[in-house]
Amino acid sequence: MNYVKLAKLNQTLRSPMLLRALWHHRVLAGAEHRLVLSRSLATIVDVGANRGQFALAARRWAPAAHIISFEPLPGPAGIFRSVFSGDPQVQLHQAALGRCTEQRVMHVSEKDDSSSLLSISPLQTTLFPGTAEIGALSVHVGPLSEFVDASELQAPAMLKLDVQGSEYEALLGCQPMLSHFQWVYCECSFMELYVEQKLAPDVITLLAGNGFRLAGVYNPAYDDAGHCVQADLLFSQPAARSAP
Repeated sequence: MNYVKLAKLNQTLRSPMLLRALWHHRVLAGAEHRLVLSRSLATIVDVGANRGQFALAARRWAPAAHIISFEPLPGPAGIFRSVFSGDPQVQLHQAALGRCTEQRVMHVSEKDDSSSLLSISPLQTTLFPGTAEIGALSVHVGPLSEFVDASELQAPAMLKLDVQGSEYEALLGCQPMLSHFQWVYCECSFMELYVEQKLAPDVITLLAGNGFRLAGVYNPAYDDAGHCVQADLLFSQPAARSAP
């Protein structure tokens, strides 16, 4: 068991809620994200929810937040619904976010949390064994405004994206509503893990053009040569006074 998983398990054992999710649904909360979560957050839009790993962390470390999650794959979405059954603070849209409303092909990975709207590159499968494509599925894609009204984004609000190379396109689908968020927390790659994906500098530039500055770097992953492959980047608007 690697250090990150051991640390997540340690945090899980301290929380009855997280322990129940692991015991009953085999979902390990994304405790590595706890440092960017805050009890003051009122809204979290969770794009790329998978089985609910991030949403569980949000319920633990941002307990007052209303969580609006997006997961296009039916298998993980079904588990997510089971994990949060009866929880009025969490809702799920079975869809992906993008610039326009359409049906798109999802490239399904052997590890479903590595699935993407982009083709999986050889580098991805080399660096992360067991993530090769095993199938394809048509999924619904739409802009954030198709699913969420601006009135639902109570401040302070965080937009979280972990969509395996499609972060830039998902952000374009959120762009008309970005002014309603104080924080953006986005997984970004420094290498092309998915074919023709936009890399971290592109995401940073896009968000800078919408008034966000880079505020922190979390959970970096490195290859055997010591090069950074990807990391979670936190962005803030200047008006956001206190860090999560």
